[in-house]
Amino acid sequence: MDVVLICRDALENAVIANVAVALDVRRRGGAAAILFTGEALAALAGQSFGWSPLFRSREARIAISRGATRLGVPIAAERDDRWTDLPRMLDAARRAGVELIACPIWSEILGVGDALPEGVTRVPDLAALEAIMDGRRVIGAF
Repeated sequence: MDVVLICRDALENAVIANVAVALDVRRRGGAAAILFTGEALAALAGQSFGWSPLFRSREARIAISRGATRLGVPIAAERDDRWTDLPRMLDAARRAGVELIACPIWSEILGVGDALPEGVTRVPDLAALEAIMDGRRVIGAF
């Protein structure tokens, strides 16, 4: 694994940033994974994602949706590019070869294994640790 990104915050803008970096690594021929942990994992399993304070306004979120789409990060909703579609973006990342991994420790703590969306892989403890240890670059809380 060339890059392992650790996404821990239940912030939509954090997930967008992690996916953007992972997609760029893939476009450059590298292998990338995003390890979802803590709040981000809880949000993937059914809780809600929020936005950082400076990005909560409707205008900011429209700008982010359109800007990220221009950069090749497919976050905009298909019907209206003013809205974001996080499941669509994660599916596109997975189809592009980005590994989406659920932290096994937080999966167990939160009891969310069965509630994770399709494409987010729950792995044994050792596999997650190996992904981090084998990563040439590990980036946390991007």
